[in-house]
Amino acid sequence: MHRLDKRPALPPKAGDYIMHTATIARIAGLATTAALAAGVATTPVAAQKAPMEKCYGIAKAGQNDCSAGAGTSCAGTSTRDYQGNAWKLVKQGTCVKTATPNGNGSLTPINR
Repeated sequence: MHRLDKRPALPPKAGDYIMHTATIARIAGLATTAALAAGVATTPVAAQKAPMEKCYGIAKAGQNDCSAGAGTSCAGTSTRDYQGNAWKLVKQGTCVKTATPNGNGSLTPINR
């Protein structure tokens, strides 16, 4: 019976590829780093895809995302704080909980 550690080492033949332990460790390290970097890079994208909703009456003057009627044509054009027909995008489920000095936000335009 032959023991593996007693066999004579054969020289590599032309075309053989020898991978050393250090090379394997480097490749594994690079693969791990790349996988971690890919995971970190996708985290903000996932956060941006959270469901959003229009919330009326919570924007300060000039800070609305867009309009719902006369007096506001689009982003940044509301003329007064908490204007009822100007909206901002907020995380879904938070609009009606958002308090202002004039009352809470609304999912529909309000008279203010």
